Amino acid sequence: MSTVNWETRLSEAALSVKPSPIRALLKYTKTPGVISFAGGNPDPAVFPVAEFAEAAQILSREGRDVLQYGATNGYEPLKDYVAKWMAPRMGRETAPDEMLITTGSQEGMDLLCAVLINEGDTIIVEGPTYPGALHAMRNRGARFLSVPCDKDGLRVDLLPSVIEEGRKNGHNIKFIYTIVNFQNPSGATLTAERRAELLKIAEKYDLVIFEDDPYGHLRYEGADVPTIFSMDKERSGRVVYACSFSKILAPGTRVAWIAGDKELINKMVMIKQGTNLCTSVVAQALVYEYCRLGHLDGFLPKIISHYAKKRDAMDAAFRKHLPRNAVFHRPEGGFFFWIQVPGVDSTQLFMKAIEHGVAFVTGPSFYAEPGMGTDFMRTCFTFAQPEEIEEGAKRLAAAIKEL
Repeated sequence: MSTVNWETRLSEAALSVKPSPIRALLKYTKTPGVISFAGGNPDPAVFPVAEFAEAAQILSREGRDVLQYGATNGYEPLKDYVAKWMAPRMGRETAPDEMLITTGSQEGMDLLCAVLINEGDTIIVEGPTYPGALHAMRNRGARFLSVPCDKDGLRVDLLPSVIEEGRKNGHNIKFIYTIVNFQNPSGATLTAERRAELLKIAEKYDLVIFEDDPYGHLRYEGADVPTIFSMDKERSGRVVYACSFSKILAPGTRVAWIAGDKELINKMVMIKQGTNLCTSVVAQALVYEYCRLGHLDGFLPKIISHYAKKRDAMDAAFRKHLPRNAVFHRPEGGFFFWIQVPGVDSTQLFMKAIEHGVAFVTGPSFYAEPGMGTDFMRTCFTFAQPEEIEEGAKRLAAAIKEL
């Protein structure tokens, strides 16, 4: 038993921090027999194990360099590959000093907040949005203003009034955070028209846009929408773009990247030097070699086909089994369905659903403000198998019926 009174010693940040709402729910998914639609996990059945093992041969060739400390801003061969590979989406090849390799996209969020946010500064977020982002931002002392989303993404038309009212009420707004493609949790994709208007609004009010795009490569139908980064033809530097290998290769690599103005990236590099020195060079080198061998371009069509079938299975199962008043749309890509059952409290439904052997994530977990999203839930279709999706939909419908 510890004799240290930690409550008197902990920092204000440690005293105020709260656990991830999603991870708090995940313990229930470990119950034997529970079908989980909860965590946003890729399907390990399609992980490219053999190809990644082949990529490990880089250790035989370059082990003395790869096993050494690396540059804080990232492994140069990987940065060069990403810059070329992403050029069609970014509108150009980003320069080496415009990119930072991070230990997962979560670190990129934290570093951006570290260099932009003071205690009490405000970030405009979507309602709903990714809880992991809210967690990282809160840890840096941020406050929030939310703008609603619909099936076409962030309601950009509401932004000016939110900005003006927020500034009138003393909010020092630093940036706008948006998940542009197949948003977590809503599955919505921000239209090209709204992206262009968002950039105009950011210019008018002198704000930065944080364009988070972890799912953009996982499109199952329709045409790609240009990134906001590529729309910034003047290279104003006000768009910061983030992406990751977690959803398109494997989350265990913990390799992601963030691109932006070189002055901003340099400040993030200096903050990173004081935290973890550099992202694992071994992980970066393995990812680079995997990509250099051409495996990524061969793997993407396979997982797109694999996940599209699961998306279709969940769509069909929900339409067959959920009550008629359930509201949802079929996402064009990504991992998630966002379901509203009017009048049903998703927190109460969650415990009933666990009794029936199925799990999801409750709606309030995805909002910066308390009391929002009570009758919404997020389900993930990538992890469960097709037969589990059908059975899980039946169980979820039965739980709803009992409330």
